[in-house]
Amino acid sequence: MHILVSNDDGYLAEGIRKLNAALGSLARTTIMAPDRNRSGASNSLTLDVPLRVFQGETGVHYVAGGTPTDCVHIAISGYFDFEFDLVCSGINDGANLGDDTLYSGTVAAAIEGRFLGLPTVAFSLCMEPDSGRHFDTAARVAHSLVGRLLEQPLERGITLNVNVPDLPFDELKGIRATRLGGRHRSKPIVPVQDPKGKRMYWIGPSGAGQDAGEGTDFHAIANGYVSVTPLQIDLTRHATLPTLAGWLKPLA
Repeated sequence: MHILVSNDDGYLAEGIRKLNAALGSLARTTIMAPDRNRSGASNSLTLDVPLRVFQGETGVHYVAGGTPTDCVHIAISGYFDFEFDLVCSGINDGANLGDDTLYSGTVAAAIEGRFLGLPTVAFSLCMEPDSGRHFDTAARVAHSLVGRLLEQPLERGITLNVNVPDLPFDELKGIRATRLGGRHRSKPIVPVQDPKGKRMYWIGPSGAGQDAGEGTDFHAIANGYVSVTPLQIDLTRHATLPTLAGWLKPLA
């Protein structure tokens, strides 16, 4: 059993080191991650320039300028002379709840592994600015969940999106299967000036939870539970297909 470990916070991030250590007692692990923080990179692939891969310490590789998706794609598509059995991404420095999954490089790394035929899991620690940074808690959750996955695999084509409350392990209430919730629209952009007086803009903070009722990932985290959401890649709104077909008839 060989697990590929990646993230979007960079190969030196605390979260990926804690995840790698936790999984190392279950299987052989190899890190392939960006050389720096690439949060928000989503599923982007670098197609306009070639990418360089460097090795840090044994079992740790990083891609200069690469996205999380680049890293997983390179690792699985011929860089190594061995095969992987599972892809785990994280532990992300912050939540990936609801709409976050569309932007998240952490989730994207896991999804790329799924595209390439492997079971995948994304782990995130739901930290607030003044929270405790309990990466050890998330690492223990990852160890238990991946151990369960190795004992009893799920059906193919599923990516598990795991969010962990930023609490001491003994204060977790449990673990819940959840659906994605949804956020309010993002806060406004934040204008700033460069040293020459030119206007620049920071992307504003994410909105608070809107669809955050019982059964959602937001609700689980708010109540001290680990949230595990099964993700699928089919974005088709199937219920709308008959209505759309009728709407299109005059144009046929």
